[in-house]
Amino acid sequence: MPGQRPNILYILPDQIRASALPIYGEPNIATPNIDRLAAQGTVLENAVSTAPVCTPYRSMLMTGRHPQTTGHVINFLRTRSDEIGLADVLNAGGYHTGYVGKWHLHTGSFPEIHGRDFVPEGRDRLGWRFWRAYNFHTDYFGGSIHRDDWRAEFWEGYETDAMVGYTREFLDQAPADRPFCLVVSPHQCHWTPFRFAPDEAYARLPDTLTLPANVPPEMEAKAQEMYRHYLAMLLTVDDMLGDILRALEDSGRADDTLVIFTSDHGTQGGAHGLSPWEKRLPYEESVKVPWVMRWPGRIAEGARSDMLLAPADIMPTLCGVAGLDVPRTVEGLDLSAALLGQPGAPEQDAVLTMNFSKEHDFFADGAEWRGVRSRTHTYARWLDGRVLLFDNVADPLQMTNLAGVDVALEARMEATMQSLLARRGDPFPPCSAYVGWVDANRRIMANTHGPLGNPEDPPDLSLLHR
Repeated sequence: MPGQRPNILYILPDQIRASALPIYGEPNIATPNIDRLAAQGTVLENAVSTAPVCTPYRSMLMTGRHPQTTGHVINFLRTRSDEIGLADVLNAGGYHTGYVGKWHLHTGSFPEIHGRDFVPEGRDRLGWRFWRAYNFHTDYFGGSIHRDDWRAEFWEGYETDAMVGYTREFLDQAPADRPFCLVVSPHQCHWTPFRFAPDEAYARLPDTLTLPANVPPEMEAKAQEMYRHYLAMLLTVDDMLGDILRALEDSGRADDTLVIFTSDHGTQGGAHGLSPWEKRLPYEESVKVPWVMRWPGRIAEGARSDMLLAPADIMPTLCGVAGLDVPRTVEGLDLSAALLGQPGAPEQDAVLTMNFSKEHDFFADGAEWRGVRSRTHTYARWLDGRVLLFDNVADPLQMTNLAGVDVALEARMEATMQSLLARRGDPFPPCSAYVGWVDANRRIMANTHGPLGNPEDPPDLSLLHR
């Protein structure tokens, strides 16, 4: 019942790096709604996108399992019907569940990605019942969602405003005698070949943006252009958050709701001389994401926490917060006690980070790396032998590579990485090793443990309980 188990409102805009928010040091913009949520709750300093690209992250979020097991090592792969997802657990526990916005756990209309990208009813939606979503498109003005059939419904105006409307629709329908969980996932702040943001958002930006010192002079012009679009979109996300929080207050359920604002990965923004829209890298710009959470009376106000949170931990942690069993399929950790600030709660010291392919949407050798992110350090090694090692406390912009300098620390981090790889059954192969994991329809047919059964089989719901 509400008041005993929280409602969960999970706000998941795309591609927002932590450092782009004023609460993490961004100097160019004001985000009053994100700031207010932070003042009313707790900010995590170490929320990590362990596979910083859309589909691998989102599969971990929904299943509590790693890409080596789900098979989601690149984008536009179709999720298996037998996966047990977060919504399955919540539905069984009496929650009213809903999903609004970008999904990206299906093929949609891929490779014609600007078509109307329907995600069919049933197991392709992993149990989410209220559905106002699309798989992937970047038509921010006048884009579309699907409801319960194949027909596209086009919104008027800008995407973040549409997300508010669908959120209000969900809240109006949510039963008063049951808790709810709603995910709201606008596609901003992703690149688009179309128009990025409304003119009024650009009008709130300074004429010249202040860029971090790790953006080299030769990247300055490209970074200025990209970051202007990026921050304009981010302002619309902040506006959306404010409108959603007002809708929640209007519903009378704000005090019983855990609100989480986060993202699936960041973007380089020209840092380290890399393409401004690039991600899939072990640098903080790609890996470190925001995490702001509020639950009145249960989560500390105006606090910051250094707990280390990985995507595979989110699903079991939300199960723990809701007082529900964590399914036996889950590989991540239930960190709900630490999330709620309970003294002596168990945490983790390091998480495995990774990238599998040189391309976002295809299997291609040449950019494979694995790494470790701790509370204080970043370590990564590419398959071609390149190594990065950073002290993120002393060197937050990661401008001094300690690989080959602090050899003892490097050896410890490599040993930790090997231990985590062994736990995941990951031999760290070239990307071409994964080609046989999917069929001609991009349905996942194998994982690191070998061939899998019929991808259309239903989930074994006896695994919902320990």
